[in-house]
Amino acid sequence: MVIKNLAANSLQFHTFVQTPFFMLSFSPKEVPPVQLQGFLQSSVGPRPIAFASTVASDGTPNLSPFSFFNVFSSNPPILVFSPARRVRDNTLKHTLINCEATREVVINVVNYDIVHQMSLSSTEYPDGVNEFLKSGLTMLESDLVRPFRVAESPVQFECKVNEIIALGTEGGAGNLIICEVVKMHISEMVLDEKGTIDQEKIDLVSRMGGNWYSRANQGLFEIPKPLATLGIGVDTIPNFIKESPVFNGNDLGMLGNVESLPTEEEINIFVQQNISVKGVLSSADEVKVHQKAKEYLNQHDAPSAWKVLLAKRV
Repeated sequence: MVIKNLAANSLQFHTFVQTPFFMLSFSPKEVPPVQLQGFLQSSVGPRPIAFASTVASDGTPNLSPFSFFNVFSSNPPILVFSPARRVRDNTLKHTLINCEATREVVINVVNYDIVHQMSLSSTEYPDGVNEFLKSGLTMLESDLVRPFRVAESPVQFECKVNEIIALGTEGGAGNLIICEVVKMHISEMVLDEKGTIDQEKIDLVSRMGGNWYSRANQGLFEIPKPLATLGIGVDTIPNFIKESPVFNGNDLGMLGNVESLPTEEEINIFVQQNISVKGVLSSADEVKVHQKAKEYLNQHDAPSAWKVLLAKRV
């Protein structure tokens, strides 16, 4: 048996035991909380996503995704998700505070069509900011509870909170929110001829470790998102872009997820260095300009897409 001290991701591991099968064995208490969280989230997956909509006691809407989530009973219909205390500073998330205050939540499922907007909503905006507006998603009134539904979500669960179980008091500790479905909404677009949910049509996505997600139909993909600063939000995107028939919700989510818009100097340098972009910009057809920007978005290059879109306006 060999005992080693290893370092990874700039964090020091402690007292790892290397077995004959070359496995790292350790007690969870020997690993820094951030590193332990990474191990757990990278090894337990793919995890379904609860896109939880709540309202504060003053009625302010809140929307945030959680991947510690699943269905635990069908009769009664029980869903459980867990907003964890923030690892970095041990603060509580607005979703938990709102559920404690109102005892109501709407859980919306996430499919591929809204995954970038969902990712944008996970940005840590200040208290009082409406993530529906920031992510460009539509608030739809619920029938039995106060929180709004996400109109673009293919399945929406209106829920009453039955119980909240705190699992600890330190950063990273979960809070199990046990909620009972009181009304369910399913888009006809995801149903088959028998009236059951078609798994290909619903096109669900799930969470993996790091920036990785899994699309049920096609496998892994990555969505980098700003961590130190905030995405500008879909609400700040000019109308000539939001109203364009070229862009879908995911495109707008990617554009809204940049930390800042390019400067005039950056745009001019980009145009001069890209002959194909110069050719498109010389055209009077704005649709072609948008299609060129869409090409960059298809490559997950939102900064370049912004440079194309703004080139004629600097």
